[in-house]
Amino acid sequence: MVVEILLVLGGLALLVLGGDLLVKGAVGLSLKLGMTPLVVGLTVVAFGTSAPELLVSLSAALKGSSGIAMGNVVGSNIANVLVILGFTALVSVIVTKGHDLRESWAMMIGASVLMIALAFTGEIGRIEGMILLAALALVLWRQLTTGRADAADVDGTTLGAGWGRIALWLGAGLVLLPLGANLLVAGASDIARAFGISDTVIGLTLVAIGTSLPELAASVASALKGRADMALGNVVGSNIFNLLAILGITAVVSPLPVPPEMLRLDLWVMLGASLLLAPFLLRGVSLSRPVGAAFVVMYGAYAWVLL
Repeated sequence: MVVEILLVLGGLALLVLGGDLLVKGAVGLSLKLGMTPLVVGLTVVAFGTSAPELLVSLSAALKGSSGIAMGNVVGSNIANVLVILGFTALVSVIVTKGHDLRESWAMMIGASVLMIALAFTGEIGRIEGMILLAALALVLWRQLTTGRADAADVDGTTLGAGWGRIALWLGAGLVLLPLGANLLVAGASDIARAFGISDTVIGLTLVAIGTSLPELAASVASALKGRADMALGNVVGSNIFNLLAILGITAVVSPLPVPPEMLRLDLWVMLGASLLLAPFLLRGVSLSRPVGAAFVVMYGAYAWVLL
């Protein structure tokens, strides 16, 4: 068991480091291309911080652990809202007024409803995967065609980074992420079997939280720098990418049976967590520290029900 725990911890460490480097490289590249901070959060940072979910889900599916692959995506979306935004709000109040994320929130809800509808077929197979990827193409087209502008106001170590440094960050991230994903999946699967816990529950909790750590780091850093638009955009964008890109790519490579228990509870918790953001993103209500604490408590209650 010690070996399995070390595999999980080592995998998480590599995922966090690899995700951080990939995000730095991705943001640096996007700034070179002149994208706004909000669109950086919704697209480049969101995809970069979702890379651990992609690697873990693909690795799990190819190893026959479809429960971890599905649970990772659904659990990550729940954790992104309740844990990531919850902890971020505890660190620094997230002011949403003045940041128009209504369309992106609607896309996230639409992606959630589409995924749930496909899940009730009993399997996210190759056809369903291609439907999800087609929806992703529409989202990307919409975001990129409306988001090019001067991004000179973005703060951080990526501002003004040279092409060599950007390439180094991207390369290191792409090397560390698959290695960390393989270690995490191997360790988590063995722990699940040793304790008689299903792969799905492990994917929904331990693996989901682990692969969401890059989102936590990016969101807290953005909030502390006064970039609430990037913190929110990162979470909303990551949830869209998780549903459309991660599940879509994974299903095309290896069809994913949908666990029955996920249809009864987890998919609805995911949709409910996304709907919780309505007053904050539609009416400009700030995510205060009490709200952040409530989000974290909600996640604790959900995890307690699962375990």
